[in-house]
Amino acid sequence: MSLSVRHIEVFRAIMLAGSVTGAARLLFTSQPTVSRELARLESLSGLTLFDRQGGRLLPTAQALMLLEEVERSYVGLERINSLVESIRRFEHGQLDLTCLPLFSQTLLPRVCKQFQRQHAGVGLCISAQESPLLEESLSAQRHDLGLTEGEQVPRGTRGELLFSADMLCVLPDGHALLQRERLAVADFQGVAFINLAGRDIYRQQLDEQFRQAGVERHTVIETTNAASVCAMVREGLGVAIINPLSALREAGRGLQVRRLEVSIPYRVMLVQPEFRPSSGFVEAFCGALRAEAGELMESLEEIR
Repeated sequence: MSLSVRHIEVFRAIMLAGSVTGAARLLFTSQPTVSRELARLESLSGLTLFDRQGGRLLPTAQALMLLEEVERSYVGLERINSLVESIRRFEHGQLDLTCLPLFSQTLLPRVCKQFQRQHAGVGLCISAQESPLLEESLSAQRHDLGLTEGEQVPRGTRGELLFSADMLCVLPDGHALLQRERLAVADFQGVAFINLAGRDIYRQQLDEQFRQAGVERHTVIETTNAASVCAMVREGLGVAIINPLSALREAGRGLQVRRLEVSIPYRVMLVQPEFRPSSGFVEAFCGALRAEAGELMESLEEIR
């Protein structure tokens, strides 16, 4: 048995159209050609794929089983076509970047605006994903650049410290703790608190600070991202300690920001794959990232 791609195309077209005539229209060919290819397919495979009733073709159970595999094959073909298109765009000016969703909301918008002004013909593709998918895609050399938290970089990549600043406290307008310019760990004793999820590395550092100080926060809500934390604080549900990028972005939008007396550093790494062919636009984008990170750190210095 030796089925050809043409046989599969004819079979799929018939399944989609429900008739030989409809399949011929889909394939831009004649009805006799489709009928001949279908007969050849059934002869080669030894399967009865359709029951003929009143001029229509009704798929058998065998046809439905075959269709499942055919559709999987077409999905694979679509992925190949997508890759070809991606490669084509890359050659004509495409920069692919992956990062945590946080960075797509805080660090990247102004960088992209600045980059597009200088390189209007370059397409930007930003894939926002959480760990560990973020690190896995960087190790697999799927992107030109990546932005990650912390100082560890995935295997097969090299990293550069892009941004470093202390975590900050965000409070709703009118909160009693706003009377203090800097907040000590002891100030949070019994205070309603919005926490990041327990698996977050910065949540774990916070927990250790409070444990050492013997201070118990009154955690009222746990959530998985800083944007959600800020939304809860804005509604007056509690206070929170979050990354400085989100704090800076939300300051003045129903939220106030205060520094802590303890230092909990927050770091952003710029990551580049070791084995992916480099684009001439990568360094230009890195330059825009460095400039924006520098401006953000200067803005943070103005917070009292």
